[in-house]
Amino acid sequence: MIRSIYIRVVLTFLGSVIAGTVISFFVSTWIFEDKLNQNAQINLRNFGQDVVQIYKTLPVREADLYVSGMKQLNSYHIRIYEATGQFTTYGKTNGHKSAAVTSEQLEKVLAGGVVQDTRDGIATVILGLPLKTEMGTKAMFLETLSPPSATFVVKWGLIFATCSLMTGSLLILVASVYLVRPIKKLTKATKRIAAGDFNVKLNIKQTTEIGTLARSFEEMMHDLKQLEQMRREFVTNVSHEVQSPLTSISGYASALKQVNLSEYERNRYLDIIISEAKRMSKMSDSLLKLSLLESQSQQLRLTTLSLDEQIRRVIVALQPQWSARNIHFELDLENVKVTADHDQLNQVWTNIIGNSIKFSKDGGMIKVSIQEDINHVSVRISDTGIGIPIEDQKRIFERFFKADRSHSRKYDGSGMGLAIVKQIVSLHQGDIRVESEPGQGTTFIITLPIHPPTDS
Repeated sequence: MIRSIYIRVVLTFLGSVIAGTVISFFVSTWIFEDKLNQNAQINLRNFGQDVVQIYKTLPVREADLYVSGMKQLNSYHIRIYEATGQFTTYGKTNGHKSAAVTSEQLEKVLAGGVVQDTRDGIATVILGLPLKTEMGTKAMFLETLSPPSATFVVKWGLIFATCSLMTGSLLILVASVYLVRPIKKLTKATKRIAAGDFNVKLNIKQTTEIGTLARSFEEMMHDLKQLEQMRREFVTNVSHEVQSPLTSISGYASALKQVNLSEYERNRYLDIIISEAKRMSKMSDSLLKLSLLESQSQQLRLTTLSLDEQIRRVIVALQPQWSARNIHFELDLENVKVTADHDQLNQVWTNIIGNSIKFSKDGGMIKVSIQEDINHVSVRISDTGIGIPIEDQKRIFERFFKADRSHSRKYDGSGMGLAIVKQIVSLHQGDIRVESEPGQGTTFIITLPIHPPTDS
């Protein structure tokens, strides 16, 4: 089997040219067969009339001598029959098998009639004419040997086929290089990508299907590069986040082996180990939830719910956190019904309001409002906390990202809460954005469709 696409293209073209030439030749011959035969009949009749005129003008002996020297005998064969059936031939047959003359045809011509018969093929004609001489009437039968029209067609067909093959072969050799070169580039690029090198430039400017394939390949390569970068960042972040609680657990577990450890210290160490274990468990649950959301294997269970009532219930559930720090809420909640996944949406309000409580100052204020239009509802959650730097606002929805690293120990968290929120809002075909100034507080605006989201 031929594996080279270059050779396949060349052989396919050559085969197409040969087949097309042969088919065209036979089709054109079939179409023009009648015209070729008609042309041959006219030429043969004219030649026969000339011979008849010669025998009328000259004595038989001189006419025979003159006819035997005619150059037209290269293309025509002449048989002159006597009344007895004997005949004299003029011209060489060159291997051509003469057509048989029947007795009926001979009698008809001797009686002064004309016989014309076209055999199977192109321009193969036999013509019988009466030949009157001073010695009586004879029958002359003329037959084409190698018809000029047929010879021309054959020569033309051969020349055309030869030129087509030579010119076509040269063109396809050049064109196939042009066609195969970008495919070879794609092959090399694929091998480099498989080896982990995503910095590949194809520089294929064609506007054909190959160009479209190359642009799609470049887009895929760009996406793979981003995915690889995200994978590395994810592994690094997970390793970093897991390392901290593991170090604490390992250190305090080793400390518990001390013999002279007091009961108070022993319990404190155990509490820290339990707290770090819960932190790792929470991180694992968040990773699993985020993975399910991003793979879209998590199906939304849509129900009609009262949005304002759901937000009030979340605030009540978080009361131990905000009441201990004397944080107040200012609510402006319209009675709004939306169709959404109750549990997923509950997670959104829990994460955002929980962050607002976490980063607010003691005695601070959190404002929650709802605005509704024809197709959408917007929820604004504002706090008076530490705020988010402008350069970090675009990254706060990335997993493991923490806007203020200096507060990472003071404010506990894995950095995945807002990533989960972003994914849930996207699954509902909504939008979330942030407005914040360092030291002035942060506002999250969540926009959701009122009607059920359609399948993507």
